[in-house]
Amino acid sequence: MGDEKLRTCSLIYLCSNSCKDETVVDASKGAKPVRSLRSNTFVRSPAVQHMSSDGNEDSVPSTPRIEDFLQQNLKLRVFTYNELKNATRNFRPDSALGEGGFGTVYKGWIDEIGPMGAKAMSSITVAVKALNQEGSQGDREWLTEVNYLGQLVHPNLVKLIGYSCEDEHRLLVYEFMPRGSLENHLFRKAALPLSWATRMKIALGAAKGLAFLHGAEKSVIYRDFKTSNILLDLDYTAKLSDFGLAKDGPEGDKTHVSTRVMGTYGYAAPEYVMTGHLTWRSDVYSFGVVLLELLTGRRSMDKRRPQGEHNLVEWARPYLRDKRRLLQIIDPRLEGMYSVKGAQKAASLAFHCLSYTPKTRPLMSDVVQTLEPLQNMRDMASASYMFVGGMGTTESGAENQGKQNLNLKFSINVASVLSENFRNIRRIWPSIYQRFPPGFVGQGHNESQLPVNRSDAADPTCTL
Repeated sequence: MGDEKLRTCSLIYLCSNSCKDETVVDASKGAKPVRSLRSNTFVRSPAVQHMSSDGNEDSVPSTPRIEDFLQQNLKLRVFTYNELKNATRNFRPDSALGEGGFGTVYKGWIDEIGPMGAKAMSSITVAVKALNQEGSQGDREWLTEVNYLGQLVHPNLVKLIGYSCEDEHRLLVYEFMPRGSLENHLFRKAALPLSWATRMKIALGAAKGLAFLHGAEKSVIYRDFKTSNILLDLDYTAKLSDFGLAKDGPEGDKTHVSTRVMGTYGYAAPEYVMTGHLTWRSDVYSFGVVLLELLTGRRSMDKRRPQGEHNLVEWARPYLRDKRRLLQIIDPRLEGMYSVKGAQKAASLAFHCLSYTPKTRPLMSDVVQTLEPLQNMRDMASASYMFVGGMGTTESGAENQGKQNLNLKFSINVASVLSENFRNIRRIWPSIYQRFPPGFVGQGHNESQLPVNRSDAADPTCTL
């Protein structure tokens, strides 16, 4: 049965590679973006394509090589289609966790495997991704995920438990992430707002995941970094998922990988969209977009916003280097409960990640080092919140103490004015003043200074 599965997968891979079109692309003339079958993704229709035959990634591998590849991943569990069908209760709609370009993800339960390979009595919760059989690139993306997640292990990458490759069915089995995607927590109306500390924890975890991919023995470019691909466990630890668009990084003296442009509007680096040249710096740009979403609570692209605010990066860029104006774009749902210094440093980091010049963007390892000190900023408690022009801003530290001193002086002045007005009232309405004892105005008073005539005080007709 195992050999049959290997042969089936090999034939599928050969078929998918025979029509591969990720080749050197000249998209400088007449290239128009068109929708792909991948949800919320795009491809750029190239004006000129050149098929390469120099043994690059697009060459068709031989069958023994594919079988060797799958043999290397036998540490993954191989499931039958019926096993996963039962695990997801026949792929019932109420078991669905979400749907993307690859296919639908279902919640399921499988038997846990003991240390000796025997099935344990307990079961574990998993996420089962079923390939959309109508997708033109599903087979390739399915194998890409098995390839990368079957070999790469890191706390900030979602764990691939196993797969199923039976007849026309392609399924992947992942660890279950109970908190769902970052996208849902940031943008669903019914979701509770994420705290500042949680947002910085998520940013750091996602950055560590990307840094691991870029620094691997054979570097990997993620290519589809966005909030919907960042999943959260119970402790809000961020893990990268969906490696269907991942690519091996350039090798040797090569500076980039030439490929068909694929990704998601609002996240893809502009130079990659224009030229099809893919580098790790493309991931850094995408990370800057997600960091900006964490800071502002806004989507990378939102046509429901007023004119000029549809593209988050272009709208927010002028605010990122201005410490005062920056506080106007911080997510108002935080209600001032965030570190001002931390927000300023995070905004500066986002600004550098989003640089128009790719070479000036930081390494993801440097991004991690920048985010680590932001996890426990001490100016959290001194942030006070107010609204300016409908936007939330904060002030802290010495500024906040100065505000308190000014408020105290203002209160004293108001008390003095009210006391003077009360004396004027005495001259206008003597009957009102007669209800208070001499010396009451402008002095401290207690219960003994109140009127002794309790009958007057209890009389409902006695009004001031």
